[in-house]
Amino acid sequence: MIGARGLAVALGGRRVIDGLTLDFGAGWTAVVGPNGAGKSTLLRSLGALLAPAAGRVVLDGRDLRDWPARERARRVAWMAQQGEASGDLTARDVVMLGRIPHTGLLGTPGPADESAVDDAMGATECAAWQHRRLPELSGGERQRVLLARALAVQSPVLLLDEPTTHLDPPHQVALVRLLRELGRTRVVVSVLHDLSLALHADRVVVFERGRLRADAAPDDPRLHVTLAEVFEHAVQVVRAGDRHVVLPNLDRR
Repeated sequence: MIGARGLAVALGGRRVIDGLTLDFGAGWTAVVGPNGAGKSTLLRSLGALLAPAAGRVVLDGRDLRDWPARERARRVAWMAQQGEASGDLTARDVVMLGRIPHTGLLGTPGPADESAVDDAMGATECAAWQHRRLPELSGGERQRVLLARALAVQSPVLLLDEPTTHLDPPHQVALVRLLRELGRTRVVVSVLHDLSLALHADRVVVFERGRLRADAAPDDPRLHVTLAEVFEHAVQVVRAGDRHVVLPNLDRR
């Protein structure tokens, strides 16, 4: 379990998150909300990349700041919205960076590390071009490599900021299936802009101006009402078969 306790985070002198208490357990949680709602700030706080102005983040009941850095890195993997990696590295080299919490910065990867990389690249369908260098990859291919790097950590907590960026529809669908599968045994928290994809998660959390507006199952009618409200009724949730999808509300004035 990872969660926030009275969490407040300030950026540029402005509180982006204020007084948040929220827990994340096993399963896939999609975090959604308008631009500037505090979604990415929440993930960065959960990953110990931002220090709280007040409150705290807890991992398995223990203040996140009390965990040794290497142990924390083994337990919480992070994928940034704009992932960075050196252009001189091959795709496999980048994914192997996810094993640093296990090998150490100067350690030599062993069979277990190679196996973890193979599994991660297989799960994200990027093994076929593992020896190509990053400048040779498309945006979607690069995104799958960066996701594989996070998976290679094999951590019980996975934080993903906009993992569907640059992915075409087939790979978006593949990613949704992967996140649902990972959620069976891990804590998966992802920020998504695509609301219809978010409705495939086990749980949807809605933010607006740094505050929690909804925390519900994807088929909860109250969630659908809140989504319409926080996006100023520019969207509507409709039923399509046995699922719900989010469509633009073209009748909005």
